[in-house]
Amino acid sequence: MDPRMSFLTLGVKNLDRARDFYSKVLGWPLSSKSNAHVAFFQLNGFVLGLYPREALAADAGVAAEGSGFSGVALAHNVATRDDVDALLAQLAAQGVRIVKPASDAFWGGRTGYFADLDGYLWEVAWNPGGYLDDAGNFIFDK
Repeated sequence: MDPRMSFLTLGVKNLDRARDFYSKVLGWPLSSKSNAHVAFFQLNGFVLGLYPREALAADAGVAAEGSGFSGVALAHNVATRDDVDALLAQLAAQGVRIVKPASDAFWGGRTGYFADLDGYLWEVAWNPGGYLDDAGNFIFDK
């Protein structure tokens, strides 16, 4: 697995308030890939995502409260749809706990989740809405 973090997605209680904080208070430009259900901010080298906490937990297939979900999901984006399955299989073969097997996502990509030793969730994702540049950074907007 390449040493890369593509997304940092925060599970937020109120998406509108969180979007306003990052865009209006901090002055970060909102990506054109944002919509009423999710907010994205292109940072240097990775994307910050804001997503409702309950929906983010449901996406990973874990409970939103308690020990199953910390409110944060890290993401490692890959170049192709098949890379999601291949990387998760490689990790599983090394004894890594797969939380959610690879599956097609409602937004058109392919994702799966694994947990690190402390239970932090990592999403392995192929996102057709962007691309990996030559340095391996995920890019939404050109």
